[in-house]
Amino acid sequence: MAVDYGKLTENLGRFYDFTGKVVLFVGAGGRQLLDPAIRTKKLVAIDRDAEALRELKTNVVAADLQDSVAVIGADFEDVTLHGDVVYFEFCLHEMDDPQRALVHASKRAPDIVVFDHLPGSNWVFYGAEEEKVRRSAQAMERFGVRRRETFRTEQRFRDDAELFAKVKAEGATAIQRAQRFAGVTNIVIPMSYELALL
Repeated sequence: MAVDYGKLTENLGRFYDFTGKVVLFVGAGGRQLLDPAIRTKKLVAIDRDAEALRELKTNVVAADLQDSVAVIGADFEDVTLHGDVVYFEFCLHEMDDPQRALVHASKRAPDIVVFDHLPGSNWVFYGAEEEKVRRSAQAMERFGVRRRETFRTEQRFRDDAELFAKVKAEGATAIQRAQRFAGVTNIVIPMSYELALL
């Protein structure tokens, strides 16, 4: 396991109460940190990667949650639904224009929760995402943060092959930086992240 997802889920649950709310969940195609035990009024899972949503759709049907969970394959900025909260899960930094995404979110719900990497995180460096994370952090600051908490954890890999498999999708720079760990086992890379309520 690269990171302790249970810890991230616990951080999220303590930070914001999603109970009884209509949640527009952006970036839902990844490994979901929003605890399925939380009784939201309605969970609208949104991701532009239809392939990533396929497993989520299967899980929703298997758990007979079709009445409380909707799965939408679309760019978030094309979504016109309204809710109580828009929740970005490790995806705001991936948006083409994070500022525009936050403005769109503010028209969809009164609360915006962002769970994402912090600038300066070692893991962001090895993922070659410094510029993306810096842009999204600046967009949040301009937009206005009502409350935030920062955390540290670790990305752990059995060996360099597992690390390379994780970072290869980020491109040549990430692969080049990961070469530092060639031949190394039990790799530990610190990761800083935050939860923010906007």
